[in-house]
Amino acid sequence: MEDLELLAEVAMLYFETGWTQNEIAKHIHTSRSTVSRLLQEAKSKNVVEIKIHYPWDRSPELENQLLKKFGLKDIRVLETRGRQGIDALRGTAVLAARYLTAIIKDTTILGISWGRAVSQTVEMLKPSEKPPMKVVQLFGSAIPNSRFDGSDVVRRCANIYDGECYYIHAPLFVDNAEAHKALISNPHISETLVLAAKADIIVTGIGSLESQLTPSQTWLRYLSQEAVNNLKVRGAAGHICAHHYDLEGNILDIPLHKGIIGIKPRLLHEVKQVIGVTSGTEKARAILGALNGNLINVLITDDTTAKTVLKMAEL
Repeated sequence: MEDLELLAEVAMLYFETGWTQNEIAKHIHTSRSTVSRLLQEAKSKNVVEIKIHYPWDRSPELENQLLKKFGLKDIRVLETRGRQGIDALRGTAVLAARYLTAIIKDTTILGISWGRAVSQTVEMLKPSEKPPMKVVQLFGSAIPNSRFDGSDVVRRCANIYDGECYYIHAPLFVDNAEAHKALISNPHISETLVLAAKADIIVTGIGSLESQLTPSQTWLRYLSQEAVNNLKVRGAAGHICAHHYDLEGNILDIPLHKGIIGIKPRLLHEVKQVIGVTSGTEKARAILGALNGNLINVLITDDTTAKTVLKMAEL
């Protein structure tokens, strides 16, 4: 009899994550035929039903508390039922995808940020209808050739909807003022930024300086560890749409921001719906700062993270 934990892992990797049987075989150091047998056994023991048919229920109580506390336009809080890590993020992305599907209309201009949560949200999109829409990259490439980068997420989202996509063919940041001015003035980039300023919806992740993964691979290209530590000393709580802010949601005045090829943070206060999608208690301080500064007006997260945010807000 195979260990149920192994069966659950194999089923999750195959049915939820989308790995091939060959990829799973390499991951657990076995053969493809063994993986096929494990999947069959997982089905016969109902392990697949447990892992695949999550209800992804919401927590109305926490949603009401956050709506009242922060005056949000809307909110979705996942009831995790003990699920953590990638499972919680996946469930949060499912709620975000459902929400996004419901509000996208024929003429929607959708601005897309980067990151794992945003990428997962796009992956979960399953629209029954595909209204004509435009999908816009909000800033230059942060992690080129990655499924988490803005350009790839924009392309995948536009393909799902058969929509038009608009790119920013430039790096996220340049430290030369003349080069920055030249890029911003480039007709293709300026056209995309003008369109981004007309966005009806922005979907963004919320970056944290508290995560064990911080500085992330994105910021390692632009910030030294010393620079990250200096940001913390200055009270940085997190970053959103490439801009760092403090616990009150004030955008920090740092040289890095002057070199960004992308939207200005004021746009976050002008767009009708700015949807922050994030999961994990290490993001709580960053979420609180984004909420305090009205940098987002729709929050989609999990219940464990939501409870931590509310607790921090009372301190």
